[in-house]
Amino acid sequence: MATLPPPQWPSLLLLLLLPGPLPLSGMDDAAFPHLGESSRPPPRACPLRCSCPRADTVDCDGLDLRVFPDNITRAAQHLSLQNNQLQELPYNELSRLSGLRTLNLHNNLISSEGLPDEAFESLTQLQHIYVAQNKLSVAPQFLPRSLRVADLAANQVTEIFPLTFGEKPALRSVYLHNNQLSNAGLPPDAFRGSEAIATLSLSNNRLSYLPPSLPPSLERLHLQNNLISKVPRGALSRQTQLRELYLQHNQLTDSGLDATTFSKLHSLEYLDLSNNQLTTVPAGLPRTLAILHLGRNRIRQVEAARLHGARGLRYLLLQHNQLGSSGLPAGALRPLRGLHTLHLYGNGLDHVPPALPRRLRALVLPHNRVAALGPRDLTATPGLAELNLAYNRLASARVHRRAFRRLRALRSLDLAGNQLTRLPMGLPTGLRTLRLQRNQLRMLEPEPLACLDQLRDLNLAHNRLRVGDIGPGTWHELQALQVLDLSHNELSFVPPDLPEALEELHLEGNRIGHVGPEAFLSTPCLRALFLRANRLHMTSISAEAFLGLPNLRVVDTAGNPEQVLIRLPATTLRGPRAGVP
Repeated sequence: MATLPPPQWPSLLLLLLLPGPLPLSGMDDAAFPHLGESSRPPPRACPLRCSCPRADTVDCDGLDLRVFPDNITRAAQHLSLQNNQLQELPYNELSRLSGLRTLNLHNNLISSEGLPDEAFESLTQLQHIYVAQNKLSVAPQFLPRSLRVADLAANQVTEIFPLTFGEKPALRSVYLHNNQLSNAGLPPDAFRGSEAIATLSLSNNRLSYLPPSLPPSLERLHLQNNLISKVPRGALSRQTQLRELYLQHNQLTDSGLDATTFSKLHSLEYLDLSNNQLTTVPAGLPRTLAILHLGRNRIRQVEAARLHGARGLRYLLLQHNQLGSSGLPAGALRPLRGLHTLHLYGNGLDHVPPALPRRLRALVLPHNRVAALGPRDLTATPGLAELNLAYNRLASARVHRRAFRRLRALRSLDLAGNQLTRLPMGLPTGLRTLRLQRNQLRMLEPEPLACLDQLRDLNLAHNRLRVGDIGPGTWHELQALQVLDLSHNELSFVPPDLPEALEELHLEGNRIGHVGPEAFLSTPCLRALFLRANRLHMTSISAEAFLGLPNLRVVDTAGNPEQVLIRLPATTLRGPRAGVP
């Protein structure tokens, strides 16, 4: 009799008939898909080509997107779409992302028409919005009350509205630089109700005067590169927490400021008024001011009375003004007892200003007309650590041998670009850096360099030195010298008996035609040697010249009449080795 096939029992019934517990661990999930669903999370939704490193983060940076991506999870809190080609934001897509906290749209093509006013209505938790480098012509009329940071820089914005940044109690930073804002496009109540703004950047716009009604909570205010010619009276009277104020590259004149302009800024530490049209130091500077930048104005006179309030000043920058021989009279800086650095670059000074603050640490006077240094010119500043007199008119005969005698703390002395024919005498023994390039030095003698046993960097480039003009023992006491620049002189061979600690030697641009086997016997620590643009040929350098230089890393022989190949013993080959082409 034929055997009947077994009945086709439902899977669930078969399971119910099995004795004991269900053997779930051994079952195929494909056969029972419903059994695995509760034990595994559903696949994370992520737009095509984007990355979603966390459940609340969607990153679509730099994908050349032209359309707002779909399939963005409603759970997204951080959405980045920067560096794409988006021209608009669809309201229906944004409105469903009500949990967004960060929206980054930096560097797209979004216009104001592509950013509808209602686009942000549903984003009630948004804290950070970045729309810099787009095509906005006006700011959004409304941004969420929850905002903390708003960046609309580098657009074409000509107008903002009361609720763009107003009524935002948590707002801390607003960036509007590199736009086309005039005062007419900035309403008087632009920041009303936003009493926590600490940073406001309005630089590189078209403002003609300092906007009134700025937030009193400001700590940093950027207004550089505008057309500002005036600060209205009282415009800065409430900003008592302001620490940094940037007003450089404007059109400010003396009449555009008054004695009260800065007087209420009781926390101000940094004030930049450089590149304006001021002829005097502003009055009413606060005691807290530490850095005052007045470079590139038209200042002809510095009056002590103008500095009395700024007694805490540490850095005074007056470069490229018109002080001349009488613009900084004795005692003008007397109120600044704690002054650390004074910059007077390019002022037409014909002498070192007298009676400078005793605690001054850095005096920067290059590109003036100083022709002499007397025995008392620098005695008022015994604490100087840096003195820069480069590119003046100093001649050896007019530099007194005791000019530097009081400067026991001096570590850096720059006398480059003068008319010196020999080294100054009486150099401070604590010098670390001495720059004498581009003078007219014709001889080196041991005496001026005696006791400079802490000198590490000596620049003698672009002078008229010959080997025969370097006296015996000149280098003897320079026990710490690591960098020696003798480039662009008239040397015909490597000077003998160079300092033992030397690590970097510049001899380029001389007349060296031969390097003998004993050229570097005194410099076992040499790491870099520059011989380019001399008169060397293939056979000019002795094969033994580099023996005993285990640290040598660079040998530059480019620009000679023939390409010079340097062959070194294998024991010294540690790293790149060159006749550098």
